[in-house]
Amino acid sequence: MQRPYTIIVSEVTVDGKLTLRRGRSSKEIMQFMDDEANRYLHELRAKVDGIMVGAETIRTDNPFLTVRYVEGKNPTRIVPTSKADIPLDANILEKHAPTIIVTSESAPEEKVKALKEKVEVIISGKDQVDLIEMMDTLYRKGIKTLMVEGGSTLNWNLIKFGLVDEIRLIHMPFIVGGEDTPTLVGGEGFYSLNDVVKTKLRAHFMRGSHLITEWEIKFEG
Repeated sequence: MQRPYTIIVSEVTVDGKLTLRRGRSSKEIMQFMDDEANRYLHELRAKVDGIMVGAETIRTDNPFLTVRYVEGKNPTRIVPTSKADIPLDANILEKHAPTIIVTSESAPEEKVKALKEKVEVIISGKDQVDLIEMMDTLYRKGIKTLMVEGGSTLNWNLIKFGLVDEIRLIHMPFIVGGEDTPTLVGGEGFYSLNDVVKTKLRAHFMRGSHLITEWEIKFEG
């Protein structure tokens, strides 16, 4: 299998949260990012071939996923969603940039048909999106570098299958708390130290008033 070089990029609070509460938009936290931090984020967008978020992020945040704070080409927007559950008025379905929706054979036919009238749709997997097959397909479509902006469930699934090469974090200087508040990586988690994904700090620096940390995934063997 070939796959894109994949970088998870996210803003996180001091306690690792992505939002104020489950179901709340991450834009509430991101509004406190200063211009330098926003430029850092959009510089990365301008350098990659594709940018990916989960369907819940589309439903909650309704992002454009375009390059705005710097000059550069918009990456292809990619959303894996097993049931093709994307609002038809979502911003990513507009013509600002190319968009690919990846869904499964179990998605309702009428939803798939409606999305195909707006953007490219790829079927990958039977009951849910086969992420490994998806990544291979994206690579063959020219997506050699991929930036993932969450959410926490998508981050977990990509990490679980060993599909992530780097994690870059923009640290937000406040604490949110909350047992059910989404963190950088959600899902069921690993239960053993033998299974956890190890990382290596490659760089840390300030952009404006924000600490940026860049981590490499240490693949075993």
